[in-house]
Amino acid sequence: MARIASVVFAIAVLVFAGRTAGATGPDGVLAEVDRVVEAERTAQHIPGVSVAVCRHGKIVKAAGYGMANLELEVKANAESIYETGSVGKQFTAMAVMMMVEEGKLGLDDKIGKYIPQSPEAWKDVTVRRLLTHTSGIPDYGAQVDTKEKASIDFRRDYTEDDLVKAFITMPMDFAPGEKWKYSNTGYVLLGVILRRVTGEFYGDFLQQRIFKPLGMKATRIISEEDIVAHRSAGYRLVNGELKNQEWVAPMLNTTADGSLYTNVLDLAKWDAALDRREFLKPASYAAMWSAVKLNDGTSQPYGFGWRIQNENGRHMVMHDGEWQGFTMSIARNLDTGLTVIVMTNLDGKNSKPAKIAEAVAKVYEK
Repeated sequence: MARIASVVFAIAVLVFAGRTAGATGPDGVLAEVDRVVEAERTAQHIPGVSVAVCRHGKIVKAAGYGMANLELEVKANAESIYETGSVGKQFTAMAVMMMVEEGKLGLDDKIGKYIPQSPEAWKDVTVRRLLTHTSGIPDYGAQVDTKEKASIDFRRDYTEDDLVKAFITMPMDFAPGEKWKYSNTGYVLLGVILRRVTGEFYGDFLQQRIFKPLGMKATRIISEEDIVAHRSAGYRLVNGELKNQEWVAPMLNTTADGSLYTNVLDLAKWDAALDRREFLKPASYAAMWSAVKLNDGTSQPYGFGWRIQNENGRHMVMHDGEWQGFTMSIARNLDTGLTVIVMTNLDGKNSKPAKIAEAVAKVYEK
């Protein structure tokens, strides 16, 4: 049930061509987007979907489809709030890179510098290895594809120190830098490191340094007890019947591996900031969007909180997310400036937001 991102690298069809309208003209393109999204929503049995399409940081299309809340009969729209799942990792990565540029962190610093209780097995784990999922520290949550069991109790509240103590007991999957394996644990540890470097909770750091400056008023750390305007309900399919999402302990909805509420309008503001290379120097963006090198010299298509895809000469960065009855996908073409953002309120066993993004992208390729 961890915030695993769908390991779907075959999204080559998201290599956006660069045209803002097909032969039918802009109105026809927008209508075609409506048609393909609704077709995929229906086929995947998703209650609600919100989509934003951006070109060089400007919104081309933003809309909702279906229902944000079935019990209250609230329709989905562009303001509907969803949970990000692992797409939230790119914000943690941005915070880390800000600290790197300010000289408060080093990408090749050993994490024992910031987490003194690190075990001997972690002695060669660096900040870079946490960012790129090459640390060898195993994922703390159950992985659907490998049938691994969760290492923590998702119904128990943990402090950050409690989580570190739990992680220390987990045997390494491999030596740091030897392989690539997705690990939410690494990003939780990055949140711990950010607190120890900045003196504040990583969510507060994001709010002050990223969300407020960009006017991302809908984006925040998850809190199921707070009153949150436009919040969607998360669902799962059980034997063909829709059920409400399963619950986890509140503190597990505050970790740095993807515990955010947001909507497609705020993510469009984030996309615009990335398009103009705000917050970081060009070299830092280049590092963030470059494939990681392993110890043997080979590379894996993952940067710092972003999957990397080079197809037909085009450079793509993307990520999926899944958590508590929500899924989402963001895909950015660094060459054409076209971005597709899809958020849904159905669990990842059934909802495939990347497939919806693929269908939307094809409309802009005509």
